[in-house]
This record gives sequence, C-alpha cells and structure tokens, in this order.
Amino acid sequence: MAFSHILILVSIVSLTLFLRRRRKGYTTPLTGPPGESLIFGVMGSLNSVDADSGELMEQWAKEYGNVYQVPTVFGGKRIILCDLRAVRDFYTKETWTYVGTPLSKRLIGNFGKGVLWAEGESHRRQRKALSPAFSNAAIRRLTSVFFDSAYKLKAHWDNELINQADGAIIEVQAWMNHVALDSIGIAGFSHDFGALDGKVSPVVTAFESLGSARPSTVAKIKFLLSSVIPVLSYLPTERSRMFEELQRSMREIANVLLERSRKAVSDEKSIIGLLIKAESTDGELHMSEEEVLAQNVLLLAVSLTWALIELAKQPEKQERLRKELLELAGNTDPTWDQLTGTEFPYLDAVVHETLRLHPPLVETNRVATQDDILPLATPITTADGTNVSAPIRYVNRAEAIWGPRAKEFIPERWLGFTEGESKHVDTAPLNEKSVEIGIPPSVQEIQGHKHLLTFSDGPRTCLGKSFALAEFKAVLSVLIRNYSFEFDDPDTKIAIHRAVLPRPKVQECDSAKVPMRVRRVE
Repeated sequence: MAFSHILILVSIVSLTLFLRRRRKGYTTPLTGPPGESLIFGVMGSLNSVDADSGELMEQWAKEYGNVYQVPTVFGGKRIILCDLRAVRDFYTKETWTYVGTPLSKRLIGNFGKGVLWAEGESHRRQRKALSPAFSNAAIRRLTSVFFDSAYKLKAHWDNELINQADGAIIEVQAWMNHVALDSIGIAGFSHDFGALDGKVSPVVTAFESLGSARPSTVAKIKFLLSSVIPVLSYLPTERSRMFEELQRSMREIANVLLERSRKAVSDEKSIIGLLIKAESTDGELHMSEEEVLAQNVLLLAVSLTWALIELAKQPEKQERLRKELLELAGNTDPTWDQLTGTEFPYLDAVVHETLRLHPPLVETNRVATQDDILPLATPITTADGTNVSAPIRYVNRAEAIWGPRAKEFIPERWLGFTEGESKHVDTAPLNEKSVEIGIPPSVQEIQGHKHLLTFSDGPRTCLGKSFALAEFKAVLSVLIRNYSFEFDDPDTKIAIHRAVLPRPKVQECDSAKVPMRVRRVE
C-alpha cells in the first residue's frame, strides 16, 4: 500500500476518534469484557468462524450483568441489552430513536433500498404500501404455490430414490435453497427461476454463491473496519462483486416483470402485482423496483435445513410429526386455515422451536439518533450516536430466560401455548431428572411473534412473517409425510458456516453442505 494511502487511512481514523470524543450527550458508564485487540476490541471473537455469539453474550451477561458494553473497533463501545424490558423498549423506538448503522445500511442496500433499509417516515410509508401484499388474505391465495414447489422437489427426489431400497444420500441444504428461491420467485414476482430444475441463471448462481462463499481475510478486515470507516464498505471484494451481480440480474428481471404485471395487473396475484395495485391507487405509495426486490431467500432455506437436522437427530420427534400429519391430513395437503390455525399443533411446535433455537439473524445493531433512557431498575442513559445491540440469539436461547434446557430442541414446550400465557411441559426422558420447560412468563416482555425475536419486534417486525411461516409449514409437511431423514453417523457434528447468513454444515464438509440419508415413507 502506498504511503499516501496509509496517511489517508490514519487521518480518517484519527478524525473518527476525535469526533467520538467530542460527541455530546452522556452515556451511563457500564462494565464489560476487556478488548482482545487494540484495533478490533472483541469483534474478532464475535465474528469468528468458530464462535457462537449468543453463547459469548450469555457468558458476558452472567459476568457483567444484563446490560453491559463491549469494546469494538478503534476504541468504540457497543451496549448489549440482555434485559428483556430494555430490549422491548429498544424495539418500540426503532426507526426513530434507534436506526441502522451506516455499515448495516450499506449491507442491506445490497439487496435494495426497501422497507428493511428505510427509517422514520419513509419506513412508515413503505410498510403501509407493503401491508396489503403480505396480509393473510393475500398469502392465502399463494398457498398453492408453496405446495407446488414442494411437490416439484418431491418429483426430483422420487426419481433419485428409484430402486434405492436403503434410500440415498442427498445434500438437503442445496435443495432447500432451490425450493425457497423458486417459491419466492413465483409467489413474489410471477417468475419461475427454475432452480429446482437445475436451470442456470445469474440470479440462481448469485444466491448460491452468496449463501456458500466464505469471506476472505481481506473481506473480514474490511467488514470490521467499515463499522467506523463506512467508506471502506465501498472497496471492491469478491463478495461485493457477487452482490452487484445479483442486483444487476434482479434489476433486469424486475424491469420485465414490472412491465408485464402493470399490463395485467387486474389478474395479478403475486406480491409484486399487489404492490403495483397499491402504486396505481395511491400516488404517495409509489414503490421503486429496488424496494420491491428487498427480500432474502436465504432466511427460509436456512430454517428448513435446521428443521431437518433437528428432526434427523431426534427420530422420535420426526415420527411424532409424521404421525400427526398422516392422521390429520392423510395424503391431502393442509389448507391455509389448517396451516395457520391449531389443527396441526406439533407441526406448529416444530416450526417455532426451530425458529427459536436457530434464528437466521443473530442480533439487531442500531445507533441512537438522540439521547434516550432505557427503563431498568437503575435506568441507563444512551447518548446520541451510541451503538446499541439487541442480541436475538441470546434472547431466544439463554438459560436465564428459557431454563436449563434452553439449548435443547424441544417442540413440546410450545404445545398448549397461547399468547399471554405460560405453559410448562415435562418432557424429561425416562430415568432422567424431571425438568420443567415451556414458555417462561419472563419472556412475555418480548412483544414479537410468539415472544421471540426471530421476526424482530416493534415497528420493524417482519412484514413477511405470515409468508415465511406458511411456506415453512407447507414444505416441511410434504417432506415429512413422504420421506424419513437421518444421518448415517448418529454422532454427526453440526458446525456453523459463516457466509451472508450463518448456515449449518456437517462439520466434516468443507462448505455449507448437509448430506443426509433420505428414504421414502411407504
């Protein structure tokens, strides 16, 4: 690197540190873990390939209390909220008092400057425009699309399992990527990407690359430093080029789809069609192509993969789910009302336990736009410009909240659960000490879906929640009714592959692969 470039970088860092010290306002002094590095603080550990950020934050909460601070890049500080009342207050003030950091805005902007990217009044406007497209009435009409994609997947697997009495080894994660991409393509844009049929397209290639490619060392350093020097996020890397290719490919498809949908908008049932209707009936709700494209296929694919992993590791729970589906539905598919109602309680329990234990996003990191007070027994003051984080993975999995069996996959904890109530279920195996588990009263401080943070909370609660839950249940119901899943080695270890989102992988595999033995259920 040329001396002039080093001088510029040092100048930017010095200016950043100077402005931090001059920042007005007062933040309550808090204790926390010491920095491991003068440059990166503890961010190296939190972003390590082998680290579980939720468990690190849980360990620190035990040592420093439920609200503490961690050192970040170049002497910065971030407040971590492990107190549920503080977390609830934080989420209710999102988009106004607490907004996305410059780095998160840049990263989300790679998928389009839509409702996930917007803040304040712009965010309110976009949610208003998007709400009809993600209403229960709208998603009900798309239920058949979810089943169609699941059965297309089934057709491919049936061909692979012909004359395979002992089943076959199938890499399930790649197929979950394909079914998610095709479903969202058809339901969202009336466009079949053809991922399940092996069609090669720039969009399919880009999504698969983003989901599997690990960041290089240079990209990791760039990511960490970008939190204090946002301009660094614009430096090109292999990953940023993938994002650009994805955006370019989606833009080309969107232009065609938008034009076609505008011409046939009266019969259009896809999400994009409903958005165009909103655009045409209210000029103030105009949605740009970028806003329409702001969505993430990987969230659904990751959750489906985790569900299959957990059910493969606990065959008795897999069999219980299969029995429920076959007894209540037989060979017919559940209706929308059944998927969203109470007729399949164990299916609902498996889905929500997966979302609790394996939230695709691990935290919500925001920056204060004004001085604020967080309501604790001893209130905490956060000054304008303070970085604050709500650790999703911690809140969903902490033993202090969910009890001593918090890290276990126990769908039974959700059986009989209704909003505003707690239910304790004893599911201890025979000859083991009985331990009560369930939905603890304390977690009801969280107002998000089923008192989880998986779909966020407050004014930024995920609009596509009903879409994601319906598709998750539809695809899982088809797979479990027709196939059994297991690992050849019962002691198979699952690790985390860090790409755009943390994804599961069999520890022995080099990339984000989850090979399982799949057999037909006769």
